Amino acid sequence: MEIRTYRARSMQEALAMVRRELGPEAAILHTREVRRGRLFGWLTGARWIEVTASAEVRVPSRLPQEQWDCPGASAGQAEPSWASFRSRQPVDAGIPLDRLPGASAGSRTGRCSGQLASLVRQWEAETRQAGHRELPEVLFRLFAELLDAEWEEHVARELIEQMRDNLGQADPVDPVLVRARALRLVESEIRTTGPLQLQPGRRRVVALVGPTGVGKTTTIAKLAAHYRLKQRRRVGLITVDTYRIAAVEQLRTYADIIDLPMYVVCTPREMREASRQWEGLDLVLMDTAGRSPRDEIKLQELKAFLQEAQADEVHLVLSTTSSARALVETARQFQSVGLSALLLTKLDEASALGHVFSLLRAARLPVSYLTNGQNVPEDIEVAQAERLARWIVGVEALPAH
Repeated sequence: MEIRTYRARSMQEALAMVRRELGPEAAILHTREVRRGRLFGWLTGARWIEVTASAEVRVPSRLPQEQWDCPGASAGQAEPSWASFRSRQPVDAGIPLDRLPGASAGSRTGRCSGQLASLVRQWEAETRQAGHRELPEVLFRLFAELLDAEWEEHVARELIEQMRDNLGQADPVDPVLVRARALRLVESEIRTTGPLQLQPGRRRVVALVGPTGVGKTTTIAKLAAHYRLKQRRRVGLITVDTYRIAAVEQLRTYADIIDLPMYVVCTPREMREASRQWEGLDLVLMDTAGRSPRDEIKLQELKAFLQEAQADEVHLVLSTTSSARALVETARQFQSVGLSALLLTKLDEASALGHVFSLLRAARLPVSYLTNGQNVPEDIEVAQAERLARWIVGVEALPAH
């Protein structure tokens, strides 16, 4: 099967190339936006649309026919103003080319995503009933982009409505300025801690907690390697993760490689005794067993360990591959152990970060570090509000390996 990839400055131009080379019966397998430049490509308009297509695939649309027809839009009838941004949405594999934006006027109209069209129609009706002025098309376009970046619908609507209320009648509605304003609003709600602050002559105990499988042990190793090898600090490791198979061995391997003292603690009483051996250390990094946020008994046990360790900071480690609902619920349950910051992992495995904004708003905790791979100690960075906001809004591509 022959599959070809095309790049153009607009969806219409890319589809014209497909039609010209593969014919009107070709099927679109995948579309995505490709930006040139990590930081300012979107400001300069340096973006391309990439379309993957094949003339040999014959897969019907997976949506019912009526969902691809924009209500009230018959052949020759003008599209609703919000339909023009349909091309920015992901395209289902196997959608025939003549159903996409830019198809000939005589083909069946299918230019509206059924789900997105329904959302916008409902929103338009609510806007009129509430007596609000209509949203400019550029805000509807931004709304679609936020949904594509995996924002929760009600959170995206709230941001757009806030922007509409702050947008004066005479204000420009240039897409670049609108996105810049959205970035400022998102960034204003993101707090960060900066790197761990160590003071000469004062030991700092930092604990990482969270559910299973989020990367706590690997993150501990990254922090330990950074502060021991790069900052030349006296670092010690302690683990209470005696539940997971080979967890102690994994951390001990890191400790041996970096040449660090390591302590294994099984009970809160042992934690108290171990703490007497930490004299002379600048930083103690504490690895904990993964806890289910629904297991109240285990969470109370974890709290006892942290109290005996006299932890100065408790970072909740969460994977960005989890859903918004799971992230918010986990943060809520772990609040009882005394959290001081969020540490987000697996950015290289996440498809988007819009759902993380729901977590940040609900938890009201600053973000300390971000991790984007398994390499020790390279794949970790101090969280920056501006950079995180760009990922959340979707104007900058996520790091990948």
